[in-house]
Amino acid sequence: VQLQASGGGVAQAGGSLRLSCAASGDVSSINTMAWYRQAPGKQRELVAVISNSGITNYADSVMGRFTISRDNAKNTVYLKMDSLKPEDTAVYYCNAYRAGTTPYDYWGQGTQVTVSS
Repeated sequence: VQLQASGGGVAQAGGSLRLSCAASGDVSSINTMAWYRQAPGKQRELVAVISNSGITNYADSVMGRFTISRDNAKNTVYLKMDSLKPEDTAVYYCNAYRAGTTPYDYWGQGTQVTVSS
């Protein structure tokens, strides 16, 4: 599985951005897809996750501001980020998880999101 992320950039506080992550390869093996982020000097953290059936879960820090969605026909997951805050500044990583007897995490390249105050 290969993951190609796009959509990062610079936004002002209160603004919006949308990230996209297109999956290719053995996409039928993917169970959940997610977005993580890593700010300078901090550990990578889960932002939002969505299952094959569309069940979502969010970090408390983004609840009500970010929306994760998935287009299974396009093998693409999106992260719509609204009401951005400077503390949302980080490198955002797309993740695909394969469950089963040989679980595995696939990662896309990071995309920088910078929110200015």
